[in-house]
Amino acid sequence: MSFSAGDWVEVRSKEEILQSLDEDGRFEKLPFMPQMFEYCGKRFRVYKRAHKTCDTVNGTGGRSLAGGIHLEGLRCNGQAYGGCQAACLIFWKEAWLKPVKGPGNAATLSDRTSDPVVGARKSARCSEAKVLAGTLAKDQPSSGGPRYSCQATDLPKFTRFLPWWDARQYVEDYSSRNVGLGRLVSGLIYVCYYYLSRPGRDAVREPFRWLYDQLARLRGRVPFPRRGGIIPLNQPTPLSKLDLQPGELVRVKSYEAILKTIDKANRNRGLYFDAEMVPFCGQTLRVRSRISRFINEQTGLMTTLRTPAVILEGVWCRSHYSDRRMLCPRSIYSWWREVWLERVSENPPRDADAEPAAMTAASGMCPRAAAAKQLAYSETSPLRT
Repeated sequence: MSFSAGDWVEVRSKEEILQSLDEDGRFEKLPFMPQMFEYCGKRFRVYKRAHKTCDTVNGTGGRSLAGGIHLEGLRCNGQAYGGCQAACLIFWKEAWLKPVKGPGNAATLSDRTSDPVVGARKSARCSEAKVLAGTLAKDQPSSGGPRYSCQATDLPKFTRFLPWWDARQYVEDYSSRNVGLGRLVSGLIYVCYYYLSRPGRDAVREPFRWLYDQLARLRGRVPFPRRGGIIPLNQPTPLSKLDLQPGELVRVKSYEAILKTIDKANRNRGLYFDAEMVPFCGQTLRVRSRISRFINEQTGLMTTLRTPAVILEGVWCRSHYSDRRMLCPRSIYSWWREVWLERVSENPPRDADAEPAAMTAASGMCPRAAAAKQLAYSETSPLRT
């Protein structure tokens, strides 16, 4: 079977899923994480088909994943992983799901015995205890541990390299209902423009960017989103301590104001300001959480940010401006420095023009499974690419 965005599914029972896992708690090398058990027997809508994703471990670009699915709103809570606060979208395999007609209707599969997962009824090689033990990597460091093993750290193991020029992925983006035709076409146009105006093409770069900005302004779109900051690399970037808390309203500063707070490598104290964040500039949004602890996907070790960042509700990478991972459905939350934000009143004066835009951004389910991957960095080394 092949699920598409918007389909209703039911997560299989704990017993069925354990039968599908190997002794290390994995199915086709994809880890089944302990917190996923709480969703067994419950019904959810498919958010996006995760037929592809992005490599945040080795930075190779796009990766393909057979039978991958993302379900609406199901993100890792980090409880089994030392309290990691990254809130990554969980990967599911189609084998762990079964189709249903809706949130309260019976399953459409009438012959359960023909199901490859249920029908075998063999004794499970895995157990809940083994799934929990699988959260720790087998190669533990002599100091500085523990080293964790999760879906994010193991991503290269259960995916294959997917070149950006493989047109079949874009066909599946559309056929799976991950994106609409308009979003697909506009993304391809952007990629073509991006390669034509890359550094080294000085004769056409500035005129092309000027033309891009003019057309974007006429259509009410964001300007060219890949400009560099103005602070030299050897100078410190500014710091702001607002001590923002979950639930507070903030306004994202203008793109021009943010460029003044990042260096020429687009970083503020090590955290990258990505092109995927530009569309949210000027919008009023609500703080979802603060982030200071996360598992470094390259090392599996817990990392602490010296300067905490915040996550905003409904704001994740849409992969609209990512050439090698365009329309990636992973929807990784963007991390924001407080210097890029300003606190606003809970009841600001009504702005008839800005309100719809803010509501659209906060609603969360705008086209893309491209919704998550910011190039986020710790102060010491790249975290995401």
